Amino acid sequence: MNRVAALKVGGLLALAIVALLLPLVAPDPATTNIAVFTVMYIGLATAWNIMGGYTGYISLGHAAFFGFGAYGLGLMLVHLNLTPGYGPFFLVPVAGLLSALLAVGIGWIALRTRAATFVIVTIAFMFMMQLLAENLVKVTGGGGGLGLPYSHDWGGDFFNTPYYYAMLLLAVLGLFISWWIRRSKFGLGLLAIRDDEDKALAVGVPTRAFKLTAFVISAALVGMIGGVYAYYVTYIYPQFVFDPLIGISMVLMAFLGGLGTLSGPVIGALLLEPAQLEFAYRLGASRLYLVFYSAVFLLVILLLPRGIVPSVADLLNRRRARTVVS
Repeated sequence: MNRVAALKVGGLLALAIVALLLPLVAPDPATTNIAVFTVMYIGLATAWNIMGGYTGYISLGHAAFFGFGAYGLGLMLVHLNLTPGYGPFFLVPVAGLLSALLAVGIGWIALRTRAATFVIVTIAFMFMMQLLAENLVKVTGGGGGLGLPYSHDWGGDFFNTPYYYAMLLLAVLGLFISWWIRRSKFGLGLLAIRDDEDKALAVGVPTRAFKLTAFVISAALVGMIGGVYAYYVTYIYPQFVFDPLIGISMVLMAFLGGLGTLSGPVIGALLLEPAQLEFAYRLGASRLYLVFYSAVFLLVILLLPRGIVPSVADLLNRRRARTVVS
C-alpha cells in the first residue's frame, strides 16, 4: 500500500471513529444538534451527487423529495397512531420508497430536457410541491404545519442521539451506494453521459434508463433523510421542508468538495454546514447568513471550479511530476 492510499485509509478510519463516538464524547445538545444537521447534509450532498455529479444534470429542485419524504413519514406517524420511540425509524424506508415513486413521475418529464431547461423544470416541480402542501390543508395542515409525535422518554443530552445515528446510517448508506455506482458498469454509463450524452447513446448506453435510475436512487435517499428530519424537528411547515435553500445547499456542498467524487460532498458538508449554522444563529433574524452562502458560491465558481478534491489531486500530481523530472 503506497503512502497516499495509507493516508486515505487512515483518514477514513479516524473519521469513522469520530463519527461513532461523537455523542459519547460531546453529548451536550448544542454539539449534537450541529452534528445531526452536518451528517444530514453529508447524506443529502452525497445523494444529490449520484445524479448531479455523475450525470452532469444539475437539479436545484431536490428539496421536493426532501419535503415529500418529511410529509410522508409525518402523515404515517399521525394516521397510524404509532407510539413514539425507535419504531417510527422503521418507516423511514417507506418514505424513501414514496419519494422514489414521485421521482419516477418527475424524472419521466424532466429528463426529456437538458442543461438550463432541466434546472428550471426541477425548480418548478419543487415549488409545485410546496404549493400543494400549502393548499391541501386537510391532509398536510397547510401553512399551519403538521405536528409529529415525539418520545417523552428521550430527554436531556440523549434526545438528539437517536436522530444523529439515524442520519449517520443514511449518510453511510448513501456513501456506500455512491461508491458502488462509481465502480460499476452503471456508473461508467453515467460518467459517459456526463462527458458526452450523444456519444454515449451512440455506443449503446441506455441513457434515458440510466438517468432515470440515478434520479430515482438519489430521490429515495433524499426522501429518507427528509423523513428522519421531520421526526427530529417534530413540526414541519411547507416553506421549510420544500425550501429552495435546502436544494441549493446540496449543490453547493457537492461543488465545493468536488462533483462526481466520493469524498467531495462529505468535505463540502463538513466545511459548510457548521459555518452556516453559526451564521444563521448569529444573523438569522436579518437573514444576512444568506450573503455568506452567496459569497461561498461565487468563490467556489471563481477559484475552485472543479472543487477541493480534484484541485488538490491536480496539485499533488503536478508536484509529483516535477519531482520525477528533477
